[in-house]
Amino acid sequence: MLKKSYTKTGQKCRVTFKYPNPEQAKSAVLAADFNGWSLHQHPMKRLKDGSFSLSVYLQANRSYQFRYVLDGNIWLNEPEADSYTANEFGENNSVVTL
Repeated sequence: MLKKSYTKTGQKCRVTFKYPNPEQAKSAVLAADFNGWSLHQHPMKRLKDGSFSLSVYLQANRSYQFRYVLDGNIWLNEPEADSYTANEFGENNSVVTL
C-alpha cells in the first residue's frame, strides 16, 4: 500500500510504504533508486499486525522505482504501485509517481 501526503509547498511528498507480509518474513527493507538500491539504508518497521511500514520524504514531480526486500533476499513489488517498469534482471520494479 502507498500513501502520499504532499507538503504545503507541494515540492516534497511524504510517502508511506506498507507491505502486508503474508509470507511472515522476519525483516523487510525498501530498496529504491533514491537510495542506490541499498539493502540497509531504509529498513522497514514491523507493526503489531505483522506488516511492515516506512515513511520517507521524496521530491515531488518525478517518479521513483522501488521494491521490497524480505529477509535480505526475496525481492517483491508493491501490488498497488502507480506503474511498473522492466529492470535489467528480467523482472519489473514498482514505480511511485509524485
